Amino acid sequence: MKLRKFLENWDMTGLKVNTGFLEMEWAPQEKDREAAWELYVEMLTRIVTQPLPKEHGDEKSALESVHSLFPTTREILRRKGRECVQLTKIAVIVLNQIVRPFTTKWHSADLNAFGDATKREDFRKDLEQLQKVLKDYTRALADIAQVEDLTTMNTP
Repeated sequence: MKLRKFLENWDMTGLKVNTGFLEMEWAPQEKDREAAWELYVEMLTRIVTQPLPKEHGDEKSALESVHSLFPTTREILRRKGRECVQLTKIAVIVLNQIVRPFTTKWHSADLNAFGDATKREDFRKDLEQLQKVLKDYTRALADIAQVEDLTTMNTP
């Protein structure tokens, strides 16, 4: 299977990837599956895939949780090593193209923004948009790890 087809399966076609890169063979190995499982658990248990009701939680903690995906992903990929190259191709792109713009925007506003009700509401709207994309990524991780997708487990 080509990487392009894999991304299409999980509605992740919005990623900006070199066309030649998309035509590469997609053949995850055991280390890819192991890393995908670890990332899947992280994603499934963080605010990036879980609702943040208006009356609960706080924006600063949510932003910190989103930002922690960077060191968590780096650590998992480093530990799994070069045998985890297939997952690395997707994880790095998701961090740089999906997560980084969100954290960059909100880290720069962080110092004063969360005292303003309008900014908190804007943050939550942006978080909802991020969650939609990262749920697709999390479903893809479940597929790579060859485990049941539990992303809708908490959905009423």
